[in-house]
Amino acid sequence: MPEEPLTEREHAILEAVIRTYVETAEPAGSRTVARRFRLGISPATVRNTMSDLEEKGYLYHPHTSAGRVPTDLAYRLYVDSLMRPAPVSERERTAIRRELELRGEAAVEHLLRRAAQVLGLLTQELGVAIAPRLDQATLERLDLVTLGEAKVLLVLTLRGAGVRTIYVDVPGAIPPQTLAAVARILNERLAGLPLREIRATLAERLRDSAPSEPGAAELLNVFMQGAEELFVGPAAPGQDVHLGRASVLAEQPEFASGQRLRGLIELTERPDLLKSALAGRGEGGLKVTIGVEHGDPALSDFTLVTSEYRSGGLKGVIGVIGPTRMPYDRVIALVESTSNLISEFLA
Repeated sequence: MPEEPLTEREHAILEAVIRTYVETAEPAGSRTVARRFRLGISPATVRNTMSDLEEKGYLYHPHTSAGRVPTDLAYRLYVDSLMRPAPVSERERTAIRRELELRGEAAVEHLLRRAAQVLGLLTQELGVAIAPRLDQATLERLDLVTLGEAKVLLVLTLRGAGVRTIYVDVPGAIPPQTLAAVARILNERLAGLPLREIRATLAERLRDSAPSEPGAAELLNVFMQGAEELFVGPAAPGQDVHLGRASVLAEQPEFASGQRLRGLIELTERPDLLKSALAGRGEGGLKVTIGVEHGDPALSDFTLVTSEYRSGGLKGVIGVIGPTRMPYDRVIALVESTSNLISEFLA
């Protein structure tokens, strides 16, 4: 960061340049800034101030144009100090809520996929979301259903994370009364606990719990031996990252060149890169990472805006990724509103 703070005039002109560039995608010239924002100073004074801002690292010439473009440093100052919050309209809030209500069964993956899509459409950026780790989820109840001679269906109802079904191999046919007795014991001793804790303490919690029904002890032993595989709901590789429509972002002027467009396509095809960028962003609520702040060359042309959602022990992040030229005030408001609605729906 520069050692000397900016003057009030420099702040006003820098904000004017940022707003002009965000709205037009064209370098901002001194005449345009002076005319549009009525700062009470001449274009020559605006031009001199813009030169000072360029020397301080806030603006740059993209080519031979007389206009200037904000740097990552300028966007950071804008987000931290100059930006005024933009209200989310009732129409936008209704659109988000309507998409979340269309999710059908209460599966968190469907909720996040729809949230990423509608957020991307409203912001005209690429919506992104990362699912919560299911070992944070709390077991609400479980059910056991006989499927055949040697197979039982374990149905886990998780608070805020929908239903998980797992096939369990068992030693022969299980009488209905035995299945009901074992399900009752499992519910009495495990309901209300996070999956992580169940896996770690299942054997201890089921000690001295075998009912008198035939085969109950053997069935309980199956659960104790298979706790690591049964009481977890791992997502398939890449399925914990959900994206909106990349076509929305591809229409922006930044991706008119082949190189920028290839960078965008690579981003959407690498869930590992996005997952790495999203990892650890849950703590602390809203986060905005701009350009070079990512520390990864593949993300140096992008801004990532995310906000944490949470319900009980479940938490994750929802947000957007787009070019560093974005309407930060509106995007941030929509991201925060969406994360709040997701938390409400998960609850």
